[in-house]
Parts: sequence; C-alpha cells; structure tokens
Amino acid sequence: MNMSQAKQPLPVRQRRKEARPQELLDAALALFVEKGFAATRSEEVAVRAGVSKGTLYLYYPSKEELFKAVIRESLGSKIAEGREELDKHQGPMTDLLVWMMREWWARLGLTAAGGIMKIMLAEARNFPEIAAFYVEEVIEPSCAMLAEVIRRGVASGEFRPVDPDAAVHVLIGPILHLVLHQHSMGACGLELGPKKDPEAVIALHLELLFKGLLNRPPNEGNLLVGA
Repeated sequence: MNMSQAKQPLPVRQRRKEARPQELLDAALALFVEKGFAATRSEEVAVRAGVSKGTLYLYYPSKEELFKAVIRESLGSKIAEGREELDKHQGPMTDLLVWMMREWWARLGLTAAGGIMKIMLAEARNFPEIAAFYVEEVIEPSCAMLAEVIRRGVASGEFRPVDPDAAVHVLIGPILHLVLHQHSMGACGLELGPKKDPEAVIALHLELLFKGLLNRPPNEGNLLVGA
C-alpha cells in the first residue's frame, strides 16, 4: 500500500460504524437526563440515535448496561483526567482544588452529564445494582482523589492538620447542591433564594474553605484573585 492509499479516509459506512457507540451514548444521556432512568425505554434511545433496537443491543445488551456505559463515559472519564492532573501537579494544592472545582462545574454542572447525579439520588433505591456501580465508578474514586489532594496539602504544611475524608464532604457539598439545582429547579427556570452566578458562589465557597484550611491564611485580599 502506498502513502496516498494509506491516507485515504475511511468509507462513510465504516466511519458511521466506528462513531455509533458514541452516538448511542449521547442519545442515551440526553434521554436519561430528560426522562429519568426508569422512564426511558431502549427503543427511544435507538430512535434518537437513528438505529434499530437490534443495533443498540449489539453494543449494549440491556438498558442497565447502557446506563453504566453512560456513567463511565460521562463521569468516570472526567475523574480519570482529574487523577492525571493530580499525579503531575507540582504546585500548591489550593491551585489544584480551584482548578478541579471550576472544571467540575464547567464540564459537569453546565452539561447534561451533571444530570446523572440527580438521577442517582432520585432512583438509586429502586436500582441498587446501578447505585453500587455508581459508588464504585464515581463516588469512591472522586472522593479518594480529593482526599489525596487534602492529604498532600497537610503533609507539605500548606494545610493545617484535618481529617481528609471529612474535608472532602465540606468541599463538595455546595458544589453538589449547585449541580442538583441546575438539573432540577434550575432546568425549570426557578431559583432557590436570590439568584446568584454559580461561579461566584464557587469562588466564595473556596475562599471561605481556604481561610479555614490553610495553615497560615492571609490577613487580607482575595485568595482566588488571579487564580
């Protein structure tokens, strides 16, 4: 095979086949967020993706397996990226936490992927196997990652001695609240209390958190200015 042949694009049919799993996941995510897990039928996902139900089952043999794949693709992959960032990070842990929280909001809170969190809270009791999968794939690794950030900050002297696991709950609580609101009442144009820019809320949350977490909090100025 010569170089010109090697560079020829794939036939349309083959390109479609290679793109199909992602198209199915995109269609499934949209429907699950719109209707919930229990109310979404596999046939609807197939129609939304423009394929037959049989084609859907070739890739994902059940609705449960499809939803697990959506969780893994939409949330698990983001956690893995955060872990990579942690592994290579050399600077202050405060900088990393600011980056993580802002990325979490931009890539989850403001996208359909954040709706998975609302689904799990609303329907986990009826689908314990999926709930266990969500804990294993999302909750445990994300909490472990954030606890490691806190642990490193304590070890370096940047943070005062605190329980890393307890600190994680304090860190993510307001962020989860924002995400859940975005995909519940926020989706209906309703507000819980005075309307406020979520990014401003996140910035203030981190400001207050760092004033209690840092070993020597600054006496004045905004910790996040220029971050």
